[in-house]
Amino acid sequence: MRLLLALSIIFFCFFNAQSQDKPKIIQFTGVVFTPDSAAVIPGVHVYVPKTGRGTTSNPYGFFSMPVIEGDSIVFSAVGFKPSTFVIPHHEADHSLKLLLTMQEDIKFLEEVEIFPYPTESMFKKAVLTIELPESEDYANMQAWLAAEYMARAYKNLPSSASSNYREVMERQAMANSYKYQTPYNNFGNPFAWAKFIRQLRSDK
Repeated sequence: MRLLLALSIIFFCFFNAQSQDKPKIIQFTGVVFTPDSAAVIPGVHVYVPKTGRGTTSNPYGFFSMPVIEGDSIVFSAVGFKPSTFVIPHHEADHSLKLLLTMQEDIKFLEEVEIFPYPTESMFKKAVLTIELPESEDYANMQAWLAAEYMARAYKNLPSSASSNYREVMERQAMANSYKYQTPYNNFGNPFAWAKFIRQLRSDK
């Protein structure tokens, strides 16, 4: 009987010690901020390199994942320096909250000059062997850019979107102004006739 009682006490102490040595699972949550804490950082990788477990912060910088006491958590994001956080020992609480600020990782690249030719000699050779336009090409170019031709082409251009919009707005404004009265008739207006005659002469 005494032997059975002693074995029971030994087994109880052994399993109790094992249960106390077993690491505690903790729900690890937090928000990741920029260095000035003015904005959150979405898409931050939060993972445990030892076990390969991890998650990513949402568009609001929030993350949540189960961890074990003593885990080393690594935070990494593009444009920021990696950060490490070790899960401390918890007596009773099974949750841990963290507000983390990550430092920016800015790198300035050296200036790179891009040229159309790999070497200076090839560039000089290309300049010396270039073929200039013939005199006929210049004559055609001058004819197409002549002032008279450009003026005729400008008159035949269709109305643009802005001019159409402006004309429609003017018509609507005129219709609203004459909504409750007889529309004004310019048939007897000498200034309107003079303007009409000038337009006819300019169109010829």
